[in-house]
Amino acid sequence: MSKPKVFEKPAGVKDYLPHAVAKLRNIERSVLECMERWGYRQIITPTLEFYDTVGVASSTSDRKLYKLLNNRGTTLVLRSDLTAPIARVVSSLLKTESFPIRLSYHANVFRSIEEEAGREAEFFQTGVELVGDPSADADAEVVALAIASLQAAGVEQFKIAIGHVGFLNGLFEEIVPGRAEEQAMLKECLLARDYVGYRQAIRGLDLPAEQQEELEGILRLRGGQEVCDQALTVSGHPLAKRSIAHLCELWEVLEAYGVQDRVMIDLTMIGDFSYYTGMTFEGYAEELGFPVCSGGRYDNLLQQFGRPAPATGFALKTTRILEIVGGAGEAERTAPVVIEYDAGNRMQALREAERLRAEGRAVVTQRMDLPAIGSEADTDQRR
Repeated sequence: MSKPKVFEKPAGVKDYLPHAVAKLRNIERSVLECMERWGYRQIITPTLEFYDTVGVASSTSDRKLYKLLNNRGTTLVLRSDLTAPIARVVSSLLKTESFPIRLSYHANVFRSIEEEAGREAEFFQTGVELVGDPSADADAEVVALAIASLQAAGVEQFKIAIGHVGFLNGLFEEIVPGRAEEQAMLKECLLARDYVGYRQAIRGLDLPAEQQEELEGILRLRGGQEVCDQALTVSGHPLAKRSIAHLCELWEVLEAYGVQDRVMIDLTMIGDFSYYTGMTFEGYAEELGFPVCSGGRYDNLLQQFGRPAPATGFALKTTRILEIVGGAGEAERTAPVVIEYDAGNRMQALREAERLRAEGRAVVTQRMDLPAIGSEADTDQRR
């Protein structure tokens, strides 16, 4: 393997130049202020965690984790999300704090990717976790806050798609009971949005035509509150019915928030079905084909850290949002005041700069009686 050139960097990571950093910090600040107004307190967790705790509890697949060994031979991971680290903190440092607990964060996360996929190995997330409330109101709160956060970030045109893992689990168990591999295959197709593959998988299950139609019919279950009524006729499984009832109640709360126009129900939405236990959602901006936020309910995570509790939350894909919003880029910020001086008026110039900075102005000072770098005089001076 050839040695990298001095200006090269690993695949999947990038440099953020001043104009991009200004936009990123503006998004971060605006979104965290929005979350604070909803009662969420910001938390910072370590970049490094133990693999055997946070690593195995993470929603990120093992092959996508960055692993390394410390000097004692213990396996560590670079954090791949903030949900598992926050679950660790809630179960330890905050174990005496009563539920519900509302926490927010902004941080970089790391996921190992295939170089040819063109995906980012390091990116930024801004999000919240609401721990200790199992209600539809809690799920609706994080959806409504996700909408408010996207608006605070400057995203104008977007839609939130909401599903429920329990509906699909109930439906699949009703039609293909006990066939875990076949159920997982159907879920994988839905997770990948491979609807052609989903239909082909259905045909390979050797089911009666009526049941095949029921499985294919969920692909049409997208829309508003009317989808809940339609879904109740698709499956009689108790889990599926409870899940739809939860979504109906969630929709009523979203109507009370006045955000129903930003939301659609999509019962093919499944999220990471090995991680989420209930409602899941994704937000899509008009300008991007990738989700700009995602979240859902994960009621089984905290028990892995010894403090069982229901939880729900979401994360904004801040790096993706950076690509589509305007905001306080460097060109749009107020240009700094430039104070030029020479040896004779140095003290006066620097004191004036100090005064302006105390007023909140950006000031650049520049001595002007020295030869420019690269000039003949400068070259003579350096000899």
